[in-house]
Amino acid sequence: MELIAENDEFQGFLRQINSQELDNAVFTLSETISPQIDCTSCGNCCKSLMVNIDEAEANHLANHLGQTREKFDEAYISKGESGRMVINSIPCHFLVENSCSVYEHRFAGCREFPAFHIPDFNKRLFTTYMHYDRCPIIFNVMENLKKVLEFEAKSS
Repeated sequence: MELIAENDEFQGFLRQINSQELDNAVFTLSETISPQIDCTSCGNCCKSLMVNIDEAEANHLANHLGQTREKFDEAYISKGESGRMVINSIPCHFLVENSCSVYEHRFAGCREFPAFHIPDFNKRLFTTYMHYDRCPIIFNVMENLKKVLEFEAKSS
């Protein structure tokens, strides 16, 4: 069975599982797999994520960089009509040789990725699979989740 079709089928399977049970399984796998992956050998999240930023985060990083908010926003931020802010470059301005040059001051969206520790994983299946082929942690957690939950795809 083609992997895309298998993953589509797996998402439907996951929606039938108790949310807390699924969260526990995903968290446990993530805790085992994440330490085995060297994110600095990849950096794909920083090369592909559109990160939302709030005022406090922008103020904090601007201060850390010794910039006014005006200069910081001009250099690094795009603002939508609703006032929503996102980093204005993909890959991220702060990615240097697959490492975050402002790691200790990075945005919440960066800190949370791939968000396996956040409850209600089953509500984030679409976004998780958006990064399935980009993030080795996501790929390995999802493939191992199939085994842990004894998922068997129907043959095509």
